[in-house]
Amino acid sequence: MGRFSDALRAPGLGVIAEIKRRSPSAGDLRPRADPVELTVAFDRAGAAAVSILVDERFGGSLADLKSARAVAPDVPLLAKGFFTEELQLLQMKLAGADAVLLLLRDLDDNRAQALMAYATELRLDTLVEAHDAGELERALRLRAPVIGINARDLSSFALDRTAQLELVSGAPRDRVLVAESGIHSRAQGAAAELAGADAVLVGTALMRASDPTEKLRDLLARPLVKVCGLTREEDVAVAAEAGADLAGFILAAESPRRAKRVLDVPDTMLSVAVFVEDVTETSADLVQVYGRENGHRTRDGVLFRGNERVATVIDLPWQEDDPQHLERARAADGRVMLAGGLAADNVRAAIDAVRPWAVDASSRLEMKPGVNDPERVRAFVKAAQCR
Repeated sequence: MGRFSDALRAPGLGVIAEIKRRSPSAGDLRPRADPVELTVAFDRAGAAAVSILVDERFGGSLADLKSARAVAPDVPLLAKGFFTEELQLLQMKLAGADAVLLLLRDLDDNRAQALMAYATELRLDTLVEAHDAGELERALRLRAPVIGINARDLSSFALDRTAQLELVSGAPRDRVLVAESGIHSRAQGAAAELAGADAVLVGTALMRASDPTEKLRDLLARPLVKVCGLTREEDVAVAAEAGADLAGFILAAESPRRAKRVLDVPDTMLSVAVFVEDVTETSADLVQVYGRENGHRTRDGVLFRGNERVATVIDLPWQEDDPQHLERARAADGRVMLAGGLAADNVRAAIDAVRPWAVDASSRLEMKPGVNDPERVRAFVKAAQCR
């Protein structure tokens, strides 16, 4: 395996930052995009790799790839185009590519196999792209080590992120999985991460941003921020406007901030249904479950995506302090959502001590149980995201 695939295997969610001046689905995006400037900037902002369109239909050229390689000799570069012949792969290699895109839509199995074999000879990685279950099965049968799963139908340009995430979640974990298209927010990136993606490929959101580098930093930023105990649509709106990534709805009967149901959230957020022991069917994106002790919830919980455990919730005991709270959280394995007594005045210190995947607050953001104070919510989110 090469530099491109190795970069995607790094811990956490990687972002392949894409440079494209226009697209057939969206028209002009950033007609004057400079691949030299953007490649350097994306690398400094934390991109795992940079994708460069070399097809003129996207406003790209081979010269863009060459110029990016000249200024960024160590950055993993993916050449994106419609490649069907070995000569094209050789051209990409000589221009400086570390990897090339192979679209199964355009290739039968024999042609795909031949191109993958030739890429190996050239020491090029391949990103083998599938759009539906049939193409994913082909990619697995071809033993593609890096598989991209595109939410966009390249014929109709329609997006289906739900189908994409189901394909990602069902793919073997011994492959490097890249979720492609339709990612514009941290929450959408996190949804791909929790489904099992090692990386996301983001182009349009970066190219449309007033500051593409800052947008990339925003997509990569952790921890995610959860506002919990929501019961009213207006409080969901405030949390979303403030920039929260997760909206929590407590469905446990004993909670004073119990919600009647999981409310709709914008696509910049993921919804989380919170239960104490008794879990029921829900429309939420994620489910947070606590046990029950002495009539109350246990201190720690588990975050699930479907039936898969994706994070541990480290919380305080019911209505008690715990001097070892942050130490316990810091020692936990895997993704940690840190909860318990958090608000604007202490969340930054907690983040610095634990480095959690997400932070979660509810009671200290309220005017009364189930009714949030908008200013406290805004202050909490701002403090948690102050990087």
